[in-house]
Amino acid sequence: MTEVIEDLKYTDNHEWVQIDGDKITYGITDYAQEELGDIVYIELPLVDEDIEKGEVMGVVESVKTVSDLHSPVSGTILEVNEELEAAPELINEEPFSKGWIAKIEIDDPSELDDLLSAEEYKEEVD
Repeated sequence: MTEVIEDLKYTDNHEWVQIDGDKITYGITDYAQEELGDIVYIELPLVDEDIEKGEVMGVVESVKTVSDLHSPVSGTILEVNEELEAAPELINEEPFSKGWIAKIEIDDPSELDDLLSAEEYKEEVD
């Protein structure tokens, strides 16, 4: 069964967002990592890069496919999970903790209103 964490928000692209004031932590969902299969490579966004909501900010590559990572908000990349460069499988093993991808400072908090609740996301993946 796909894990969905109640206090997170979600995107239609199967990404999760943890909101902390004017910052978010971002990763891909349990459902996404299951669909991708074994993740073998990740191209992380650049720290200090300004991004727009929906813009491709990186790539995740698995044994099955290559998938773009889309920014859920407009903002600035504050930090990336550099551990993933050496160990991209952390996304498969712990997508909601050690497998986080980036921390982003939000430009427009109203963009968060477009994200799905855990309940809405569960309906999408069930």
